[in-house]
Amino acid sequence: MENTEIMTVEQTGQLSTNVFSDPEAFQNLFNIGKMFASSSLVPQAYQGKPMDCAIACDMANRMNVSPMFVMQNLYVVKGKPQWSGQACMSMIKASPLFKSVKPVYTGQKNTDSWGCYISAIRKEDGEEVHGVEVTIKMAKDEGWYSKKDKYGNETSKWQTMPELMLAYRASAFFARVHISNSLMGCSVEGEAEDIAKVPATPVPDPFADSKQAQAEKEASEVFDNAVE
Repeated sequence: MENTEIMTVEQTGQLSTNVFSDPEAFQNLFNIGKMFASSSLVPQAYQGKPMDCAIACDMANRMNVSPMFVMQNLYVVKGKPQWSGQACMSMIKASPLFKSVKPVYTGQKNTDSWGCYISAIRKEDGEEVHGVEVTIKMAKDEGWYSKKDKYGNETSKWQTMPELMLAYRASAFFARVHISNSLMGCSVEGEAEDIAKVPATPVPDPFADSKQAQAEKEASEVFDNAVE
């Protein structure tokens, strides 16, 4: 009976991390993007968009994750790419810097004291690291807890799924501080909407009154001359 051997081949081919200055590597990246764009398995936002897929593949290559992870968890809101809430926790758990990553809930459930922070063990020295604690009170004070659309309908997920939102925001804060490179400069779901832009207060012109008086004087002189 003939022996059948299963050969495992290690993948040595890898996209260059400098694809934008290497024409051949860029072409390879674009070809991969076209392949993903033609698939019905990728999220609809990426279907038929080879350049978007190519950028997602480049990000995945730099992050050392699957392109599908990026496509399933990165989406664009008002022209700005955002990671989904659950993506941060995945990135923290996948980080070579930490282990035993978990959300820790604090305070009393369904009250303003209810909160959450991310706890992890730093592999380098075995020290337990705590992220920023996020509470319902913080969500209310920052204006995250209650938001309405132009029709007056409540749109905040903080009221319908507070436990998840606490964990997601705590994960985002931990990632911002401890694995900021993994976010690739992108914001996290809800951050862009939660950070309201404060309208700039116009600086008063100290000479406004004198300018107005001068303008009125000139207008009066013109009017008087026209009447004469």
